[in-house]
Amino acid sequence: MAKGPGRQGAKAKGDPANRLLADNRFARHQYEILEGLETGIELLGTEVKSIRAGQCNLRDGFCLIRNGELQLHNVHISPHSHAGRFFNHEPLRVRKLLAHRREIEKLRTALEQKGLTLIPLNLKLKGSWIKVTLGLGKGRKLHDKRHEEKRKQEAKEARAAIARI
Repeated sequence: MAKGPGRQGAKAKGDPANRLLADNRFARHQYEILEGLETGIELLGTEVKSIRAGQCNLRDGFCLIRNGELQLHNVHISPHSHAGRFFNHEPLRVRKLLAHRREIEKLRTALEQKGLTLIPLNLKLKGSWIKVTLGLGKGRKLHDKRHEEKRKQEAKEARAAIARI
């Protein structure tokens, strides 16, 4: 069946199958993101329902490599409201991330450098899968944060000046 002139493609902006579920904006302020990696995440059914309802907090999350596996720690996914206590999940449990062995080894060598950490940047829906974007980041000092805010403010003022012309 051919697409009509009024139909949009599957990758449309408002497509519910490709949307952002949770974002860790604080991480971009605290860390300078050097590299990113999109991974899958091993979830329980009630966790999927809670994430789709927007009940997820990535702010304090971090990742570790243990026994050759990527693990997501300290990410709070609220218990599902329509499930009983027995069937619900633990909100702060350690979750396994799904990545290729080569990618994990590459991250392991990068993490051995001093001052680098692996943090979750966002959770998004990709088709029917929930994906986590991880960032390899280096912590910013207070003067770095101030410098970055000043740079952003100057860029914003420059765009405003250009728009007035």
